[in-house]
Amino acid sequence: MTPKLEVKGVDYSYHTLEGETKALSDISFHVNSGEFLCIVGPSGCGKSTLLSLLSGLLVPEKGKILFDGTPVARGVSGVGYMLQRDHLLEWRTVLSNVSLGLEVRRKCDPEHLSRVKELLDSYGLRSFYDAHPSELSGGMRQRAALIRTLALEPDLLLLDEPFSALDYQTRLSVCDDISSIIRSRRKTAILITHDLSEAVSTADRILVLTSRPGTIKGELVIQFPNHETSPLKRRNYSEFSSYFNELWKILGNRDAVNVGGDPDEIS
Repeated sequence: MTPKLEVKGVDYSYHTLEGETKALSDISFHVNSGEFLCIVGPSGCGKSTLLSLLSGLLVPEKGKILFDGTPVARGVSGVGYMLQRDHLLEWRTVLSNVSLGLEVRRKCDPEHLSRVKELLDSYGLRSFYDAHPSELSGGMRQRAALIRTLALEPDLLLLDEPFSALDYQTRLSVCDDISSIIRSRRKTAILITHDLSEAVSTADRILVLTSRPGTIKGELVIQFPNHETSPLKRRNYSEFSSYFNELWKILGNRDAVNVGGDPDEIS
């Protein structure tokens, strides 16, 4: 079976008047259809650059990126990109915000709008069609941003630290909500995060990058009892701490860590 995404020997550098800065070196991995992959690594290791390459916003200097066996090109369809900030437009209603991509692609017909409304209804925004983003909580805004991405029916979702701007309690809840939405719709997803607890609680598999230039340092397959996929429920299993410590060691930290408190303090 052809993987949903294949990355083969990819290099990328940024070029300025001051010289060249190599961001990624010899990156190779694959993602299977329906898999939830997390990518972690030190700040500045090229995680966001990698997502830009996967989406076709940047072009590799070396290597190949294949989506369903076809080379990724600029403007590739079938890939949805959710950024750190929701980027909802304050002068548009929630309904018009989540249908913006459909407008751009001239697909804002009754059938597509009905599907968008079903998504809003299913994920707690039934009463907010005509509200503006300033009237929503942080968690609601992120759900709206995800629905805007799902409205285009992408086969692959790229998530660039979408929970990082939320407070810790909201972050846990929204992460659980969005993970369940993605899995219930059987989407293939790649999540970039600096939060190791978040990675363990959401992923089927985790890739670890080195410091810049980023290369793949290790991989960790995540399997919880009873095929549990809920991030909140996973945190209650003994396996959660074991996976966290294994990931901590792959990153180059020798001593085990007791998992607890705000993960930003230890990731």
